[in-house]
Amino acid sequence: MLNADSVLEVLRPVQDPELRKSLVELNMIRNVAIADGTVSFTLVLTTPACPLREFIVEDCQRAVKTLPGVERVEVEVTAETPHQKALPDRTGIEGVKNIVAISSGKGGVGKSTVAVNVAVALAQAGAKVGLIDADIYGPNAPTMLGLADAQVMVSKGPQGDILEPAFNHGVKLVSMGFLIDPDQPVIWRGPMLNGIIRQFLYQTQWGDLDYLIVDMPPGTGDAQLTLAQAVPMAGAVIVTTPQTVALLDSRRGLKMFQQMGVPVLGIVENMSYFIPPDMPDRQYDIFGSEGGAKAAQELGVPLLGCVPLEIPLRQGGDRGLPITVGDPDSASAKALKAIAQQIAAKVSVAALASA
Repeated sequence: MLNADSVLEVLRPVQDPELRKSLVELNMIRNVAIADGTVSFTLVLTTPACPLREFIVEDCQRAVKTLPGVERVEVEVTAETPHQKALPDRTGIEGVKNIVAISSGKGGVGKSTVAVNVAVALAQAGAKVGLIDADIYGPNAPTMLGLADAQVMVSKGPQGDILEPAFNHGVKLVSMGFLIDPDQPVIWRGPMLNGIIRQFLYQTQWGDLDYLIVDMPPGTGDAQLTLAQAVPMAGAVIVTTPQTVALLDSRRGLKMFQQMGVPVLGIVENMSYFIPPDMPDRQYDIFGSEGGAKAAQELGVPLLGCVPLEIPLRQGGDRGLPITVGDPDSASAKALKAIAQQIAAKVSVAALASA
């Protein structure tokens, strides 16, 4: 007999490929309705940026079509991003579900480019996203997000000043770049840096966010220590290039997060190869090859993806139009979107596993 119970029964064997649990048991199948041979229901994913969305929908449709009398299957897809588990010794941010650090062992590997484009890609998928530019001494995110001339508002709250983040390309942003003149150097010792990062975390009007991406400064210094000790983090992503010197430093950064109890979601290999604009079928391994894959294997963490070096990628960052917006069909944009999906999937799996 065709009814809601029979639909749920045939959907029970269908699993979330990441969680490896039944969609029905996870309460991801809701609002089952049947009318004139058409079965409709809502599929509630664990992230708007689910990389396996189409496969899950197809598995559901295939299962329901095995029932007698079913002529059409309509699936409405939504998402409810799970909240990272709270930790007793760290203070979460109200309304923020998951905090992810994008870090690197050394400068010049394109960490900020990755952070900005991952944030934009998550927003494009339908997530609510914020970005903290925690590179206090070299704040570049405002330029890369097209917010170099933005003015942030500061209001008075019960606990002191409250920052209103700037907004562009679907991403809320706070940065030291909004608080100083363009040519003004930040000459601070650790305690002052610690204070401004905590202000960005706790004294910013973030609202409800699925993901708060933190663009860390390079290295293993005060900023990383402050973040890891202040908030419960969903995980860290390490950005490197295939070059041996960059890989050596990235390993140190990775080990630092692990020693501080922060899950390492994986490694991103940036500048994997160069694609000449006049010869798009050619690839040149300027900085070596497969270094990220080798490091990931040796360290026992996933390789989240490899981003090629393309001129439009650099141009987009310079003019405030991230490649995921300005040239979404380019090889680097596709790679960055896939990396954002991988990050979102791993964050959801970790949050649900600890629930």
